[in-house]
Amino acid sequence: MGVIVLSSNYLVQFPIKHYGLEEILTYGAFSYPVAFLITDLANRSYGKIIARKIVYIGFAIGISFTLLFSTNFTDLISVRIAIGSGTAFLVAQLLDVQIFDKLRKKKWFVAPLVSSFIGSSVDTFLFFSISSLVIDSANSFAVLIPLL
Repeated sequence: MGVIVLSSNYLVQFPIKHYGLEEILTYGAFSYPVAFLITDLANRSYGKIIARKIVYIGFAIGISFTLLFSTNFTDLISVRIAIGSGTAFLVAQLLDVQIFDKLRKKKWFVAPLVSSFIGSSVDTFLFFSISSLVIDSANSFAVLIPLL
């Protein structure tokens, strides 16, 4: 799990330069879903307790390396991206584990399909919400802005 998180954090800086996708898609988008696959396989084989431990280990490795090597603490955008990435990963993966466990007795494909879809959606929403959040201290309200 840690290798997938590290790989995805590295690959996210390289845009896909085909078919005009460089503005909206990076190679990290292809490696990151493997994290959900690992979580689902662990959950299916060993149960939700072990799957949660794998998520926590992946989170610890990912956040440690991000903070040590990738975060420029003088740049607010870099800090927001690090916080958004870590929070989104942890919440989405733990949600994936829980949903998968609830659906595991249904047909074999239902649990991984539903849990990964919901987990990925939550991950995307949380990441962009947190990394794009700006607090206007003068008016004490938060607004979402796109990162340019």
